[in-house]
Amino acid sequence: MNSLLSAVSVAVVCLITLLVGGLGLRLSRATSDFYVAGRTVSPRLNASAIGGEYLSAASFLGVAGLIYDRGVDMLWLPVGYTVGYLVLLVVVAAPMRRSGAYTLPDFAEARLGSRRIRLASSVLVVGIGWLYLIPQFHGASLTLTLVTGAPDWLGGLIVMVVIGLAVGAGGMRSITFVQAVQYWLKLTALAIPAFVLLAIWFRQGAPAPVTTTAWASPFAAGGVDSHPLYWTWSTLIALCLGTMGLPHVLVRFYTNPDGIGARRTTVTVIALLGFFYLLPPVYAVLGRGYLPTLPASVRSDSIVLQLPATVLPGLAGQILTAMLAGGAFAAFLSTASGLAMSVTGVLDQELLRPGLARATGGDASEIGGFRVSAVLAVIIPYLLSRVTAPLGLATTVGLAFTVAAATFAPLLMLGVWWRGLSRWGAAAGLATGAGGAIGAMALSIVGGPYDGWLGALLSAPAMWCVPLAALVTVVVSVATPGSIPSGTARIMVRLHTPERVALARSRLRD
Repeated sequence: MNSLLSAVSVAVVCLITLLVGGLGLRLSRATSDFYVAGRTVSPRLNASAIGGEYLSAASFLGVAGLIYDRGVDMLWLPVGYTVGYLVLLVVVAAPMRRSGAYTLPDFAEARLGSRRIRLASSVLVVGIGWLYLIPQFHGASLTLTLVTGAPDWLGGLIVMVVIGLAVGAGGMRSITFVQAVQYWLKLTALAIPAFVLLAIWFRQGAPAPVTTTAWASPFAAGGVDSHPLYWTWSTLIALCLGTMGLPHVLVRFYTNPDGIGARRTTVTVIALLGFFYLLPPVYAVLGRGYLPTLPASVRSDSIVLQLPATVLPGLAGQILTAMLAGGAFAAFLSTASGLAMSVTGVLDQELLRPGLARATGGDASEIGGFRVSAVLAVIIPYLLSRVTAPLGLATTVGLAFTVAAATFAPLLMLGVWWRGLSRWGAAAGLATGAGGAIGAMALSIVGGPYDGWLGALLSAPAMWCVPLAALVTVVVSVATPGSIPSGTARIMVRLHTPERVALARSRLRD
């Protein structure tokens, strides 16, 4: 019965995704509809959509698993995930919308006037997107296997097919509606079981959470690693600045009508995320009380899905488990759809469209190339997910945040606020950030684990990678003033002129 209910719940979520995504097929006609939903998305709808795509497998399952496993040090994870939008609001939200770009590489080329910087940005967008997609497929497989006993390849395959169809059907218009609906689906699916389990815990006087000194005390020896304070600060930097550099997050701000709408969207997002992130710690604490230990073969990521049946044996527990399984799939689908959308846009603009134009003499369908790109955007990371050993969901997503923080965050902050940014400086900063973050994490995963400071610096490199990339960008830019784009002043005025002022000037000219 439990397997049947969970399978039905997952099927309903997938069906809702396809039906809502089908609306985009009727509404999307122009290129701007596919890329930025015609730039007509209201702040409230856009905020729900951002909440839908941002709250991934790491948020729904991984955060609770890490807090359950490693202790209160991990409470900084939801703080970092949420505060990242505050940084984005203050620093780049409105200027990015005023840039008029479709994608992050569009902005890079417009700001620096360089095809090479655009190409480097495109490679990073695809790399970060695929790195973030892999744990979504892993999480879907983990969830479906745990609650239904399905083969471990099936969950990821379902997500791949559904997302490929939704993105290809109507592009950003489809994905906007899909993600907005899925935010409320997964919030409901996580909140109702949490309140029920809490009520039972208080009513029955269930055992207090089983803790150890390291688990219950922040920065205690034996916590995250031998340097928990460094790890925490480095993780906060990765999450706060990585949010700014995530391509699937940035592209959503291009869908607002103007910069004012982008700011209002961000404020609403912070409220939505803040409420959601109150829930994963509840599951972690309850798990410590009802399931103080897990079998060696069971990952802590599964604690959310295992709690209902443990607390409520029988039909009631099965219904709650099915609800959580559906919510988890909504998380995988919504995040994967945003990632696939950002990767699809770059693959279409940089690879498919130029290639098809050369092959057909310029007669290729723009929409056809977009849909082929949507297939490539999901099938390649799914295949990679089948040949890579899964790490913890939150840990894997953290890798994508670190790369984004070390590459795009310095580029965006300096590109938006500093006139002295040069082409050579931007290129050097991207290479330094990408090389440092990817190299450190590769050494940590392949050759580790390492002890002491070496292990801390390699496993959490954002603390030194981000400032190093920014410093290199500034130093090289100062040393190469000749490569500062000639149109910098004009671009900076466009980025920072409020819409009301620009509209008044336009009326005066008319």
